[in-house]
Order: sequence, then structure tokens, then C-alpha cells
Amino acid sequence: MTTGYDPSETRNEHEYNTVAASLAIANASDDGEGFDGIIVRGAREHNLKGVDASIPRESLTVITGLSGSGKSSLAFDTIYAEGQRRYVESLSPYARQFLGLMERPEVDLIEGLSPAISSEQKTISNNPRSTVGTVTEIYDFLRLLYARAGVQHCVNCRQPVVKQTIDQIVESVSTKYSGHRVSVLAPSVRRRKGHYQELFEKILKDGFTRVRIDGSVQEIIPGMKVDRYKIHDIEIVVDRLEIVEASLSRLAGSIETALKFGDGSMIIADWDESLPASLYSEKLACPTCNISYEVPEPNSFSFNSPYGACPACEGLGEKFDFAIDLVIPDRRLSLNKEAIRALGKPRRNWQWAQVLAVVEHYGHDANTPIGDYKPEALNALLSGGGKQKFEITYTYPNGRTVTYNHRFDGVLKNLAHYLETTGSASTRQWLEAYMTSAICKVCEGGRLKPESLAVLIDGRNISDLVGLPLSDAIEAVRGLKLNARQHEIGHLIVREIAERLSFLLDVGLHYLSLNRSARSLSGGEAQRIRLATQIGSQLSGVLYVLDEPSIGLHQHDNGKLIASLKRLRDLGNTIIVVEHDRDMIESADYVIDLGPGAGELGGEVVGAALPHAFLGTVGTNGAV
Repeated sequence: MTTGYDPSETRNEHEYNTVAASLAIANASDDGEGFDGIIVRGAREHNLKGVDASIPRESLTVITGLSGSGKSSLAFDTIYAEGQRRYVESLSPYARQFLGLMERPEVDLIEGLSPAISSEQKTISNNPRSTVGTVTEIYDFLRLLYARAGVQHCVNCRQPVVKQTIDQIVESVSTKYSGHRVSVLAPSVRRRKGHYQELFEKILKDGFTRVRIDGSVQEIIPGMKVDRYKIHDIEIVVDRLEIVEASLSRLAGSIETALKFGDGSMIIADWDESLPASLYSEKLACPTCNISYEVPEPNSFSFNSPYGACPACEGLGEKFDFAIDLVIPDRRLSLNKEAIRALGKPRRNWQWAQVLAVVEHYGHDANTPIGDYKPEALNALLSGGGKQKFEITYTYPNGRTVTYNHRFDGVLKNLAHYLETTGSASTRQWLEAYMTSAICKVCEGGRLKPESLAVLIDGRNISDLVGLPLSDAIEAVRGLKLNARQHEIGHLIVREIAERLSFLLDVGLHYLSLNRSARSLSGGEAQRIRLATQIGSQLSGVLYVLDEPSIGLHQHDNGKLIASLKRLRDLGNTIIVVEHDRDMIESADYVIDLGPGAGELGGEVVGAALPHAFLGTVGTNGAV
């Protein structure tokens, strides 16, 4: 049988004899005096019938038996539950009030317990934002790597960005905002919580009297503070002026001051907001497109932060939006035949006046099947005509008919607006029937804002890397081509990422990707991810209780799992595995078989021995 693990890795004969001798000591007396391990006496939880068991410390022990024979009752509901209860009791009364009381399992005696960690077959998280990368913390290391060693590229021309001089910034501002009254702002706080009373006092001492807080300009007053539990953007108002030829010298001085207090960045905000605000940086800017960029930080690559998340899908990578095939399920129908299901038949209202005007503009009418529409007509009908104006004739209830030249936003956008503004739950439910989840068109599933996705290392952005199968991702990480500066900054981070990826491969998860949603994982996959994380933590002296980690694994990957459990054991930990798998049983240091049947017919120890003796005596139980 090819199992994927090396039999030479199992305990040698001397170690087996040591385990056997230790167990003999435990079983020879009720209190197990002299035994180094976990002693259980009189366990009666659920269907257990006064079970006595001894588990050697720093061993891999398998508890096997028929389904319902009491395996989980012994491993989880007795041994782990008591370990957890004792840990909670060791905490202060203040801490215990948040955890609640834990009942003592039905057992006479348990001794030799270590701090316990359980890993059952259940999902890691139902949060749509949780991924394999976030729950294993590998994504945190990737965020740090890209923030410190990544190269920012322009979102338009895709060329690497360069530093901007003050003269270049002045020229850009004077061109873009010529004739406009603007505020020159120095960013001080970006997307962070706090009351910032000390900051306001410092800004006042530096000679500034105004700040812009979350988009609103305010005068600084003594003792001023903001809500400490909300996320804030705070900018110093350095100057307010009109951009004309005579003010360019003043503008240059204000920009220099703003860059000084804004740590190399500044913002120009139009007073009447007729032009969008612009960020300028003496650190990063595209000379071709004249676009400035902030220096990337780790939270620039966090899709759980407003600072890094895609603004369209808010970091989810997908949007719940109206689907064309649901809005128009049968393109053989015309508007008069309710082709647009959500709108029904044409009626005398403003919405239908717009729809009919668009259709007629392209040479169709309400009796033309949707499938016969020109492509540009269908696009205008669904997504709007952009700047195109249509001649719309509308008859008011009083009989007055008026013709307007008006833009049309499209049926899909109108439905979305209706969904946002309605206060009726039934209307929302009705509209959501025409919606489905689809990959975000802005980030294309990458979850991050365009600027973050334009940061590259060796030609890949962070989304490209987390989208690879783990078997390919580890090769990509190990093969990263870094220049001297990048290597000095990132070689330790790269090594940590590769090591953590290797732990996931060792438990048979090579086919997953780091961007895989955590809630889509099976119970077995989630458990093996937790196992890989524990191996990476390098803890020792811990009791691990696992529930059938081999379920769903290929034979070759099962061998890798066994090797990983042995590695965890060899760190000085005690491993208890509830398992049916023969390879796992053969690889164990000690085996406990519960039975002889299930339910009321189970709950007894029918075999407890070293694996080579056990496998020759318990075939009647059907566990192996």
C-alpha cells in the first residue's frame, strides 16, 4: 500500500516499549501514580459507561470505533471539555463573567491535562470577507510585503510612478484649477479612530486655525475633540486662495508648507466642488498622466478597510446587482408583451415615456421583439445613453403634452435607484428576485481599489498571487525576482510566507487558493487549515483534539497529513485524533477502541494497545 508517509518515521522499538511500560504503570493502579500522561477514570458523559483510559503525553493517540460508540464523547465532551473548564476557572472573576460557567463533565477523575485546543469539522467563518489568506494570516504578510517592497504603477498608463517636485505640483494645480477658489490641505489623519484632542492643540500651536474633518471645514477651538470610536479623515487647512497668475507665488509657498505638514502629501479641494479634489505627492506621481499616489501602506491592501477596499464592491469582490437575463428572461417578447418583467406593460408615466423614446430613437417600437433590437438600442435601454439626449414626449394627468430633450440613465440604474429609495420590504423582495451575485466589474474580483492593484512585485499584483492554487503560489513566492533593495526589505517576509504555504500543502490543501472564501470550505478543509496554522505557531506542551482530519483526503495527501501530525507531536504536544482511517491508526503511538456497538451498545473500551498489537485483535469492531 502506498500511503505517502515513510514507515521509518514511526516510533522505534525502544520508544514503543517506553510507551507500553508507562501505560502498564497507569493501568496497574487506580490513580496511575508514576504515569506521564492523561488519566481518565469513570467517564460517563453521554453513552460512556464508566470508561477508564490512559493517554501517554507527547504521543499521537487515535480513538477509534463505530459511529456513535462514544469516541467524541470521550475526546471532546470529556477530555477537551474538562481542559477548557479548568482553563476558564484559572482566570480572574472579571474575565470569567464574559465566558460564563462551564459544567464539569460526568467523570470521576481526570489528571495530567495540558492546555487544550480542539479542532472539529466545522466552518472557520461565515463572514464573506474571510478568506484562506486572512484566517491563516498569510495575507497579512503579503500586505506587508507589497507595502514595503512593491512598485507603484500608474492606473492609466501602467508605467512605474516617480517622485514629483514642488514646481511640477504648482504647474499641475495652476492648470487644473485655473480661476477656481481652492483650499490647500495637509493630510494629518487618514481613516483612523481617536478623539485627537492633543493633535488639534498641536495644530493650533503650529499656527493653523482651521481643519477639515471628514469633509467639513471647522475652526479649531480649545479642548476640541471628535468621536473617538468613529473613523476620521483630518486635514490641516493651510491656505484658501483663488488660482490666478498673481497668486502663484503664494500657492507655491502654501504647497511647500502643506507637503511639510502632510508628510510629503497634500490635497487641493475646490470650494464649490465643481472640480473633484486632487491628491498631490512629492513622493509618487505619474509624469505622463499627472496623477499623484499615496505611498502604499499595509492597509492599502486590506479589503476589510475603507482605505484599501474597492469602492464599487466595498471589498467583497462581487456585487449583488440586477441581471439582464432575469430582467429580460425572454428576448422573443416585445415591450407590449412584458419583455421587461420588472416594468410590466407600458403605462402612461414618466418612466415609460423615457423607455419608449429611447426605443423609437433607434427605429424600434413597443411591438418589436427585444431580440431584434440593434445592439446600441439594447445597450441604451438597459445601461443608459450616456451624454446622448432623447426627445421625450410626456402627457401630464391634466392633458398637457410637453416634449423634453433629456438623458436616460437606463432601466438597470433606475431599478437600482428604486431599490435604494423604497421603504417597503415587499418591494425590496420583489426587486431582489431580478438580481444575482456577479464578479465586480471595477476590481474584477480583486477586492482592492485600482491604486492598490497597480502595485506590482515581479510583474504580479497581490490579487494575482492570492488567486493561484497554493501549489503554484508557493513556487511563485519562492521564485520572486527581487532587486537588491526589495531583497533587503522583504526576504524574511518571503521566507515566512513560503513556510506557512508549505504547512498548508503538507495537510493536502494544494488545490485551494488564498482568495478562497472561508465560508465555502468544507468542515475537513477548515480543520486542516487550523491544523496547519497550529503547526506554524510552534507551540509546545499543548493538548490537541482533532475530529477525523483525514476525511476527503487522497491517499497521498493522507500521508502528508500524518507526517504533519507527527511534526506537531514532536514539538512536544499531545495529539488525540478521533479517526477511522487505517493508515492513521497504523501510524499512531497508541490506539483506544470504543464499542462494541453504537449508542446504548457502545460506550466501553474494547481495545487499548500499541497499534501493531491493536490491529491484530480488534477486527470484529469494524473500525479498521
